Amino acid sequence: MEEIEGSTRKETVDQLCVDASAANRMNEATGEVSSQMTIPGSGRKPLEEKEARFKRLKLFDKVMQKSLEKFIDHASFNRFASMFRPLYKKNPQKMESIHKQFIEELQKAIQEDISRLIEEGRLEFKFNELDQLENAAKNNADPAWRPSGVPEQDLCSFLMPYYQKQENYMRQELKKIQAENAALSQKAQAGRESLAQTEYRISTTVDEWKASVTEFERLASSLHPNDVFDV
Repeated sequence: MEEIEGSTRKETVDQLCVDASAANRMNEATGEVSSQMTIPGSGRKPLEEKEARFKRLKLFDKVMQKSLEKFIDHASFNRFASMFRPLYKKNPQKMESIHKQFIEELQKAIQEDISRLIEEGRLEFKFNELDQLENAAKNNADPAWRPSGVPEQDLCSFLMPYYQKQENYMRQELKKIQAENAALSQKAQAGRESLAQTEYRISTTVDEWKASVTEFERLASSLHPNDVFDV
């Protein structure tokens, strides 16, 4: 079991070393011409940053491997056999073989999860961000935030900016809605005014028509048929 753990750690560290050496060879190949024109010592900083990132990855791998070792230690053969004591008493060698295979599969699965975590979590990119934060903190003379010891105040200081941001967003949305309502209200008022004018014109036209009919009937009744037709 120790040989398997050692080989797994060695493969992970060797892979990191190969990636770092390949990156260094690529940078050396692309910078052969430009290095002759640069000031001595100017390329030292990027190299130091790459070494720092490599150290972070190596440290992360070391921490993961230590945690894996402690986890595997908890799954010792004695504990495993105590859980299946009847089978262990019946065939100890078979039980030992099963435990060995179990440890191998468990370690392989955990190692795959760690590799997937590094890839999906983009840890190398996050380490770069961490380096940038450290460099920014070095140039910042203001003291860093520290908890006050009062959870309510710390929680308020953390949530207040979020709530203020949400409040500003809601105010902007409210202004948009109010402006839309005002525009709709103006359109509705214009529609009511247009409808009122249409009703007024219809009413005026009807009144004029009624007046014309009345006048026609008055004129028709005032004329005597004998006066119009001479029989």
